[in-house]
Amino acid sequence: MTATEQVLIEKIKQLPPQRMMEVEDFVDFLRTRDDRQNLTRAAAKASEASFAAVWDNDEDAAYDRL
Repeated sequence: MTATEQVLIEKIKQLPPQRMMEVEDFVDFLRTRDDRQNLTRAAAKASEASFAAVWDNDEDAAYDRL
């Protein structure tokens, strides 16, 4: 465990139970948000090949230069 992690744990231990629950909820929120962002990136990456023909064409090349 790093020093930063230890300091954070000690700070959390000093909180009243209700605040600890809020910290836990916030940590869960952060993890869920990260999971969603990772899923969105993976979906975008997986769809790149499917959309290549739509995105890479001469008509839209002018917009790419803007």
